[in-house]
Amino acid sequence: MLKNLILIFNLLICSIFLSAQTENDAFVLKKIYSTALAESNAYNWLYHLSENIGGRIAGSPNGAKAENYTQKILDSLTMNHTFRQACTTTFWNRKTESKVHMWMQNNVSIELASTSLGNTVGTNNKLIRAEVIEVQSLDELIIKGEENIKGKIVFFNRPMDPTLINSFHAYGGAVDQRAFGASRASKYGAVAVLVRSMTNKLDNVPHTGSSIYEEGVNKIPSIAISTIAANLLSESLKNNPSLQISLSNDNETIEGKTNYNIIGEIKGSEFPDEIIVIGGHLDSWDIGGGAHDDGAGCVQSMAVIEILNKMNYQPKRTIRCVLFANEENGLAGGTEYARLSKLNGEKHIAGLESDSGGFSPRGFSADGADTYFDQRFKKVSNWFTLMEAYGVTLSKGGSGADISPLKDQGPLLFGLKPDTNRYFDFHHTADDHIEAVNKRELNMGSAAMTALVYLIDQYGI
Repeated sequence: MLKNLILIFNLLICSIFLSAQTENDAFVLKKIYSTALAESNAYNWLYHLSENIGGRIAGSPNGAKAENYTQKILDSLTMNHTFRQACTTTFWNRKTESKVHMWMQNNVSIELASTSLGNTVGTNNKLIRAEVIEVQSLDELIIKGEENIKGKIVFFNRPMDPTLINSFHAYGGAVDQRAFGASRASKYGAVAVLVRSMTNKLDNVPHTGSSIYEEGVNKIPSIAISTIAANLLSESLKNNPSLQISLSNDNETIEGKTNYNIIGEIKGSEFPDEIIVIGGHLDSWDIGGGAHDDGAGCVQSMAVIEILNKMNYQPKRTIRCVLFANEENGLAGGTEYARLSKLNGEKHIAGLESDSGGFSPRGFSADGADTYFDQRFKKVSNWFTLMEAYGVTLSKGGSGADISPLKDQGPLLFGLKPDTNRYFDFHHTADDHIEAVNKRELNMGSAAMTALVYLIDQYGI
């Protein structure tokens, strides 16, 4: 009887303690959100990155300006330590933007809204003029064969699937033609490629992004056209299969440039060797301001430090903010960070990246090595009863490109998942500027990230 009473008493004490701890955590989370929404400078930082600096492609002068600016911000946030981590990048320089004209039967031309894809070779401002062949996939090139492709411009016109609920799945299902279209078409004798922009929005705003040349293949120009232009070209080809396109552009590739991961950290008071890394990628394509992709993720990561500082919170574990270099055009920053981390024997218990835009947060996705993932995911899932009030959930599935090279070192990896229904309206475009970002939504994302970092710091993984 006495043993049973002691057991009941101990259970009661544990229940009271857990209830009090949960109540305290709920209070801290409320304070995090209040601080983020009322006091954060994230939107001001983003304005400077997007509007005063602008596009920040790796290796460019603007890339260096962004590195200097964000390190200055981290220095102002009473970090224990800020530093730079060098990585070697390739600078693709858009010297002269593309010009694409569609020639009608009466020899009158219509200019199609276009932009050169990243890494593409140029025409050295010479004009390429040829007939066009439209395809829907890379595999269709095999069916068409060299006899139908040689000497022509290949037009990849497969749209993103509008029926897919996850917009990133729709993007992933169409982006292969942008990445590999030029190399694959070149094998069949094409002289250039045009690619439908990666968006379901019907507009005249072309989207850039990386194109990848396979080794040993003749490099041909690769140019994106807007969705309105793509529809017009497709309809015109039905009426006139012999229709011609003329195009020109001028670009250069400069090897051996140096960019930097910009890093700041607050040392943990109890477990300084356990690192929680948070970040976004500092580089962006040159044609816009890189506000959603990924200035938002960078300022949200800096805001995590800002919010905790304003709350006078001393972390138990080391919290490290990393603004990664060169995600858009090679992933050099994330790869180098993981390499040096492994070389130095660092212990990352968690990584968190924001790289899906600055829209209203809906949750986090989590990823990790199979050997431990389910057990750790279950532990973290238990915390999310506290996050329900803020509309934030947790699901299984990827994290972020820059932190993904850390996966084999053991941390649980998270990606902030905002509402991305409008993300690909702005992704890789000239429209990706500060006016596309809502301040409250941006700050809500910062708060969600800070809340998750707080819970990881309190209880470990």
